[in-house]
Amino acid sequence: MRFKNVFSIIGPSMVGPSSSHTAGAVRIGLIARQLLAEEPVRVKIALYGSFAETYWGHGTDLALAGGLLGYATDDARVADALEEAQRRGIEIAFVKGVGLAPHPNTAKLELTAEGGRTAQVLGASIGGGNVMIHEMNGFDVRCSGEYPTIVVLHDDRPGVLASLTGVLGNSRTNIGYMGVDRKGRSGEAMTVMELDSVPDIELLERLRKVDDVKEVTVINLNGGEEKQQ
Repeated sequence: MRFKNVFSIIGPSMVGPSSSHTAGAVRIGLIARQLLAEEPVRVKIALYGSFAETYWGHGTDLALAGGLLGYATDDARVADALEEAQRRGIEIAFVKGVGLAPHPNTAKLELTAEGGRTAQVLGASIGGGNVMIHEMNGFDVRCSGEYPTIVVLHDDRPGVLASLTGVLGNSRTNIGYMGVDRKGRSGEAMTVMELDSVPDIELLERLRKVDDVKEVTVINLNGGEEKQQ
């Protein structure tokens, strides 16, 4: 017998009227911020389906902005997130998405940092505050945000995946899920690994030293939020 996640039954601790339109949206914004690995200065958010039709009434715009600021789902500052983003000089533009989306509650976020670094996330709020990321930086990879996640950008070369999993195995870090996508043979690839434990700094440095690895980023919704003072 399969049991439902408790969040899908009672919802998470949150600010806002809807676990799907508010709590899930906060998490999508937070994942995008962590993928960028710094605070953005410009964000374009395309909303699809019911997100596009009802976002204002359900506070989805506030929730996405709160996640982009690093807030948790139960942070009271989510209610003033757009004002705070403006105060910090973050430009956030909302548009209606065009074309098909993987879920009725879908948002595509395109972030730009002050130095020109960019990140792109296509994510859906699937109920009870749970989310599913369907695309990161143009790669067709999945991420739920329920577990600490390592996102690795690397060249598509023989032995890279074996080296990455070897580093994790040697550190006794268990992989719960792994997904890989590539732009083309011998081109850039992205590997996403959901872990049973939070990776430490030493482990991340060993991963970054693997041949053909370009970038290693951590997504950790349980430990990466900006805590309310």
